[in-house]
Amino acid sequence: MKVIIGSDHGAVDLKKRLVRFLLEKGIEVKDQGVFDTTSVDYPDIAESVCREFLKSTYDFGILLCGTGIGISISANKIPGIRCALIKDSFSARLAREHNNANFLAFGGRVQYLEAVESMIEAYIGATFQGERHQRRVSKVSGLEGSAK
Repeated sequence: MKVIIGSDHGAVDLKKRLVRFLLEKGIEVKDQGVFDTTSVDYPDIAESVCREFLKSTYDFGILLCGTGIGISISANKIPGIRCALIKDSFSARLAREHNNANFLAFGGRVQYLEAVESMIEAYIGATFQGERHQRRVSKVSGLEGSAK
């Protein structure tokens, strides 16, 4: 399995923790930064990580900012990206099963009720269910570029 990850300055510590976790699980990780708390703009990070994802063969990506909100909104502006803002293992599992999300977003300043690592495990352990969900995912993809 191969994962790409990136964060802005608001989630550097969480990103470091997740990189360690993924490597310990034997997952190949490309860390696109940032590596310190110097202020950067989350849309730039989202674009860089998502463009790299689309060029290669990653299984999924993880994006992080202070809340996960800004970076997930930014990522979802890029055609082909379906980034889910995750709050628990249930939403992580359904992000894969129903939405076929290819990115997960988390907040480095958010106090989650369960470990982010558990949420990632729920996502990894799930499989896209297709059928009626594929119809819906296809409709979402059809919306890309349709705004005027």
